[in-house]
Amino acid sequence: MTPLSRILHVEDDLSIQAVAKVALEAVGGFQVLSCVSGQEALDQVQAFAPQFILLDVMMPGMDGPQTLLQLRELVDIQQVPVAFMTAKVQPAEIEHYLSLGARDVITKPFDPMQLANQVHKIWACCQDTAPAKNP
Repeated sequence: MTPLSRILHVEDDLSIQAVAKVALEAVGGFQVLSCVSGQEALDQVQAFAPQFILLDVMMPGMDGPQTLLQLRELVDIQQVPVAFMTAKVQPAEIEHYLSLGARDVITKPFDPMQLANQVHKIWACCQDTAPAKNP
């Protein structure tokens, strides 16, 4: 399994963004690029080349689902696993996020000490279901 090292985190709430960044970097050992909007993420995603993307659902302007649809139009980013982070976790909402191509949903409020583990579990599942590469 390819080790996960680079995560793009898109979150408009700066306090949540800061807590998640510290949790992912200090606890998980990841390199994290934080963006405050979907547009900023689109502007920076290809240069950063993330292996995993965490997207807030409710953001002003371009929300998380719209951002995901825009990201999927970028060839280099199409296969990068995405998880949404949201407090909107009714079964129909989760089903909608998954239908858009998200691999999972992390519920807010999240436990900062468990966030890296949650991301690792999603990453492991993505690696298990990834298409085999031809040698």
